Amino acid sequence: MRIVRFLDIGGKISFGKDLGDGSADLLGGSPLVEGVKTTGEVVRIGRLLAPVEPVNVICIGKNYAEHAAEMGGEAPARPIIFMKPTSALNDPGGAIRLPACSHGPEVDYEGELAVVIGRAGRDIAEADALDHVLGYTCANDVSARWWQKKGSGGQWVRGKGFDSFCPLGPVLVTADEIPDPQALTLTTTLNGEEMQRGHTGDMIFSVAELISFLSQDTTLLAGTVIFTGTPAGVGAGRTPAVFLEAGDEVVVEIEGIGRLVNAVVGAEASC
Repeated sequence: MRIVRFLDIGGKISFGKDLGDGSADLLGGSPLVEGVKTTGEVVRIGRLLAPVEPVNVICIGKNYAEHAAEMGGEAPARPIIFMKPTSALNDPGGAIRLPACSHGPEVDYEGELAVVIGRAGRDIAEADALDHVLGYTCANDVSARWWQKKGSGGQWVRGKGFDSFCPLGPVLVTADEIPDPQALTLTTTLNGEEMQRGHTGDMIFSVAELISFLSQDTTLLAGTVIFTGTPAGVGAGRTPAVFLEAGDEVVVEIEGIGRLVNAVVGAEASC
């Protein structure tokens, strides 16, 4: 099922099965709580929202060997883990805001496959890991590179966590429709030019491996979103570097899921 979270024309937040014509078959409530159950009531979609409100956003760095190389590093022996604050959540069609405290052009795109945990678990075996997945969506791990590399004592959270730096969507495709998350093509385009093209089969650590690793002595709550890493082609890895500017449009597209489109706007205030 293709699940959307949206504002209806009356301004109410709802979940529904996307019918592909600007309307949705309402679900009985959040799929994380009530499960994936349609009601048969069809309503118009006013505006799409991120398909889930995460309880945690756990991200994986350098999970594609070519991306690790373009960023000047080797493929990691263990997953590189960081987090985004949930306040960074952004909707499909929402604006990516350049921070006023940026140190020159530095904001980058990173198209990624995101995994949504639907059943909580701890110490999950790799063989059972995909049973804990509710579904998958497109993500953009927007990154302010100076803050990531120099401004935060070696920690990445600040550079990855500004408001609007966690776009998700446009839909959540349930796991039954994507039986193999390692069989998807991902592209990122900037103003119509393809910047990234990767395949999830090239991940260093698979989705199942990541879930198992992250759950060691750690409960993965239902509603946890896992960013699985980005393929090569990011702006910081190019010569010359390509960073986001006001007026740009970034599109992350994943086979079988859809297109996550976000425009870029300038800073609103001075830090």
